[in-house]
Amino acid sequence: MSGAGEGKIKLGKANVYLHVKGKSNARITHIDIELDELNKIIKPGENTYVGAKEGGIFLGLKGKMIERAEKMTGIK
Repeated sequence: MSGAGEGKIKLGKANVYLHVKGKSNARITHIDIELDELNKIIKPGENTYVGAKEGGIFLGLKGKMIERAEKMTGIK
């Protein structure tokens, strides 16, 4: 994990859960990342992709998601 660095903007502290199939309405076992700021970038119902990296994961963003993220952070 590389931590803070140039071009990295902290969005907040997320709650991360392993959500087990059959519990709390989960149809399959999955990981929940709960952070309101994420919905400013990835809207409910939109899908993206995830990849593994050393020490964690990354969420890849698609066109409109990138536009919202850049607008939100003042990049564009």
